[in-house]
Amino acid sequence: MLAAGLCAGLLGAQPSSAAEGVRVHDIQGTTRLSPYAGQHVTDVPGVVTGVRTYGSRGFWMQDPRPDRDPATSEGVFVYTGSAPGVAVGDSVLVAGDVGEYYYGGAGSGGQSVTQLSRPDVTVLSSGNALPAPVTLDARSVPDRYAPDGDPAADGGIEGLTLRPRRYALDLYESLEGMSVSVTDAPVVGPSTPYYELWVTVEPHRNRTAGGGTRYASYSAQNGGRLKVESLTPVTQRPFPEADVGDVLAGTTTGPLDYDEFGGYTLAARTLGDVTDGGRAPERTRAQRRDELAVATYNVENLAPSDSPEKYERLATAVVDALASPDILAVEEIQDDSGTEDDGTVTAGETLRRFTDAIAAAGGPRYEWRLIDPEDGADGGQPGGNIRTAFLFDPERVSFTDRPGGDAVTGTEVVRAGRGDAALTYSPGRVAPADGAWEDSRKPLAGEFVFRGETVFVIANHFASKGGDEPLAGRFQPPARASEEQRVRQGEVVNAFVRAIEAADRDAAVVVLGDINDFEFSGTTRALTAHGALRTAVASLPPSERYTYLYQGNSQVLDQTLVSPGVGRFDYDIVHINAEFADQASDHDPQVLRFRP
Repeated sequence: MLAAGLCAGLLGAQPSSAAEGVRVHDIQGTTRLSPYAGQHVTDVPGVVTGVRTYGSRGFWMQDPRPDRDPATSEGVFVYTGSAPGVAVGDSVLVAGDVGEYYYGGAGSGGQSVTQLSRPDVTVLSSGNALPAPVTLDARSVPDRYAPDGDPAADGGIEGLTLRPRRYALDLYESLEGMSVSVTDAPVVGPSTPYYELWVTVEPHRNRTAGGGTRYASYSAQNGGRLKVESLTPVTQRPFPEADVGDVLAGTTTGPLDYDEFGGYTLAARTLGDVTDGGRAPERTRAQRRDELAVATYNVENLAPSDSPEKYERLATAVVDALASPDILAVEEIQDDSGTEDDGTVTAGETLRRFTDAIAAAGGPRYEWRLIDPEDGADGGQPGGNIRTAFLFDPERVSFTDRPGGDAVTGTEVVRAGRGDAALTYSPGRVAPADGAWEDSRKPLAGEFVFRGETVFVIANHFASKGGDEPLAGRFQPPARASEEQRVRQGEVVNAFVRAIEAADRDAAVVVLGDINDFEFSGTTRALTAHGALRTAVASLPPSERYTYLYQGNSQVLDQTLVSPGVGRFDYDIVHINAEFADQASDHDPQVLRFRP
């Protein structure tokens, strides 16, 4: 954060008066908002416990003489805007303006950070002992995540008195700016290009098979998660690479911060070492001769401009990790000019490069089917025109082509013969004119034939979660505004599936793709309504139910659902990306095997 952007997210930016004899715990107060916001304070004592020389430059100081109120933090961040002229261990007196800074702006829904800005700093002495850090572990973090917000404040929790022994978020807020430590903390979110990783201090809560932490319901937020960053610039010490299942060994210590990209963050002045937990990417078994294998994979904005290495890694995953499925629904295929916003909507070059790479990796010579979108109508990266597409192995399965479908002309269901269903267009889009698909990808439906049996496959990429309030935000429970569109999308797909089943009650229908929602969500309930579909993820042990990882929570976003006509099936989420720092995509693929 640069000084020029300070006021954009700062509450109390214009000081109204001066206050003397104030200590840090007075500034922090017993709620999330400082009672001194908007005031200028002088001669605030403390010992410097951390210095940040990049990003939001400044330092943390902590009062070595705490009060006895567990709700009041003894630490605070001092924003300098340039390299701070202090060092860890300095005893200081600080004058400055008290404010509440919202990373990402107040409209992001995140919590604020109490801070002093425009400081005047006097160093009294150096080399002082630091206050002992507060140990965060499974015993210290409450089971309950957050209080319910005040209805009079639109569900906000900022004005509520902190109850750190009752709620995890209140505990962290009562420690904002103070030195905390974690010891031998399991890594539950891999390191990222932004030099961060996630750990948990509750290793047994909702544990996944890979050693992560599963987001199992809206009330299973996993309050033991913390983001970890290093105060040491990466030019001086590279940030460690870590996968889920590894351990941040030893003791990691530093001030407790908060930001918009993960909530409460341990800004480590002392960073532990990563020890390898042995997690390796998985491989699924090959389908048997009489089994149809249908898979889905979000290939994360695949475009012709991507490196050969990305194509090779994705292709190798299709061949080795997914065992060359018979049908592969892919999401986020960009057009032939990538993000260049030039009106291009075709994706033949993208798919040619991908299928060539699969063949070169020893896989089948896949054919493809798709419907090109209207330019700029389906969301995603500007100019990219992402869409879903079918790849299929013509040696194992055939595609029933019925031309006529396009970006705006949807396919319909008709009866074909005695007790059979058919699509008017194959491939075809499902209800592309319905308002549910505004600025979102339209489902792609197709008819396949395997060993003489017709199988309907519907590939999806539902609307994103953009605009939802964060789990660790100041509104509790957080609003999920984006879910409304996905629920409507689920209803449209459900109605289409029921139309197929009305024409053929034994029809084999597979609905799959990036649903962008959880297995326990309203979206999934809409998809499975009236018994039209059942979700395959329910067939797995709970510890295996995740395809994506967000801020240390392993969660389901990609789903496969089947009609009753599919009967028995074997389903596998193949964990090759989400848990690993080295990713070809940010999603894990999944595969369904059954005998039509």
